[in-house]
Amino acid sequence: MLKKMSIKKIVTSSIVLLLVALLYFIPTSHFEKTNIPSEIEYVSQDIKTHTIYLLDNNNYVSKTSVRIRSTEPEDIAQELLETMIQEGKNSDQIPSGFQPLIHSNTKIHAISLTDGIMKVDVSSDFLDIAKELEESLIEAVTYTLTSIDGVKYIILYVDGEILTQLPQSKIKLPATLSRDIGINKRYELTSLKNVTSTTIYYVHQYNDEFSYTPVTLINNDSRDKIEIIIDELSSSTLENPLMSFLNSKTNLVDYAIEDDRFLVCFDEYIFDNLDSKDILEEVLYTISLSIYDNYDVEEVLFEVDGQQITKTTLKSLE
Repeated sequence: MLKKMSIKKIVTSSIVLLLVALLYFIPTSHFEKTNIPSEIEYVSQDIKTHTIYLLDNNNYVSKTSVRIRSTEPEDIAQELLETMIQEGKNSDQIPSGFQPLIHSNTKIHAISLTDGIMKVDVSSDFLDIAKELEESLIEAVTYTLTSIDGVKYIILYVDGEILTQLPQSKIKLPATLSRDIGINKRYELTSLKNVTSTTIYYVHQYNDEFSYTPVTLINNDSRDKIEIIIDELSSSTLENPLMSFLNSKTNLVDYAIEDDRFLVCFDEYIFDNLDSKDILEEVLYTISLSIYDNYDVEEVLFEVDGQQITKTTLKSLE
């Protein structure tokens, strides 16, 4: 046993001595010519996120975001529409709790953009959807494509023909689609005269993730839309699963539009913390997104007691 251990030690020592000798006799210039990076460089991918509207777990068309690589409007539209196709090549981009609405066999024939009008031609498989989801499909496509910079209106073609009526529900569509068609519509009409529509964004929660759900309220309320927005968001009787984090005691003190900026003045109840004067992100998002959908402005400024607290832009909310 001792003899075996001695032999093992001798072999090990010999190997070590051989390695030392090799290192000694190899020229150091060999190592100098070998470039061994001291830091690992990561090649940045040209990937950004973009707004998309998909069906959430409560069957609302909701706002979320996905990663995209495209930069030109037509290419962005192509990539987003492909993401909205069921079992499509971009299905791995769909966030948990959401699902696309466009039928898996749908082909995108052509996309073009001129003077703010995006024309999209798709195959007839696009209309292969349950009757109760037909309108949601149009809303999702319209809201997604109009979230692209420079796109105001959509003309939707099916195999070369402008879509002006949904085949199953028989709902008529304007030849040129915009966000004026509304989304997740809620009707509270008492008369067919003086009908108004106001789109309000609410908080949508899936597991621990928050996103935003727009609902177009159609009623006979003649007040300015900002008053309707704040009343709805501060309501203590929101219909489940819609949520708002705006304190029910919050008062809209004043508001004004000045040079593409919307100024909203509140009392201190808008703060989540009076000492730090913090406004919850969910409160900023729901109010700002609602304003951007109802008013043609570039910024929303938040004031309390005459002091500007913060501001948002549409880009900052994506």
